[in-house]
Amino acid sequence: MLRQFLNWRTVLALVAILIVSGTIGYSTYLANKIAKDERRKVELWIEAGKSFLNASSNDLSLPLLITRQNDIPIIATTETDSILEWVNLDSAKVAEGWPQNDTLRDLNTNTYLRDKLDDFRASKLSVEWVNPLDTAQRNRYYYGQSQLLIEVKYYPLVQLLIVGLFIFITIQAIRASFRSTQNGVWAGMAKETAHQLGTPVSSLEGWVEILKETHSREDFVYEIEKDVSRLRLVSDRFGKIGSSPQLEERNVVVQVENMVDYIQKRAGGKVT
Repeated sequence: MLRQFLNWRTVLALVAILIVSGTIGYSTYLANKIAKDERRKVELWIEAGKSFLNASSNDLSLPLLITRQNDIPIIATTETDSILEWVNLDSAKVAEGWPQNDTLRDLNTNTYLRDKLDDFRASKLSVEWVNPLDTAQRNRYYYGQSQLLIEVKYYPLVQLLIVGLFIFITIQAIRASFRSTQNGVWAGMAKETAHQLGTPVSSLEGWVEILKETHSREDFVYEIEKDVSRLRLVSDRFGKIGSSPQLEERNVVVQVENMVDYIQKRAGGKVT
């Protein structure tokens, strides 16, 4: 029972499952790790931005360096989700998002920004900042996923497609090889059958020649000769299995008439 279960198909399927499971598990681990790292980046970006307003020294190189991150799209809003600013979004689409009659360029009337804000809000990715001097003032920073995180999340699907394609091609190649081997076996058996038929058919042909000399006027000799000729034809056809066919032109009418004549003589009057 165990040997029947552990065939090449089962082993191939188990290997594929292990590869895909390992890839998905590791990709999920990387995606979670990158997501946590991106949240820390957003928090640092918020703190760096606020440090410009509350700087106690002239050294703003570190906050400036932090705010230059260009990976994570962010939309800053008030506690009522009124848009204050945005970073790392498609500026061309932002420019197209304002209504034609909007000359004030209010961020909250921009359809592209509102749609992106809805997407970020639906993904529940946000960081809230509370003003330490006025706890009633709260800003929310909604952010999306970076391109790297998106690629890591979709990587298992690509890997699954590649593994599936590999398994499909492998199975087709094995099946083709098996069919080729099987066809070779059948061709060998057919040639052996033709060889074994050849000896008695040759003997029968000799006896037919003897009968033709002693009973040349009998109709049964002619019929026996035709049957032996058909046996020879069958033997030749078996011998040609697996070989390249050679086409010959024949008269269809004559062939059909010969077949009908052959069947009529052996069907006992049942064929007209």
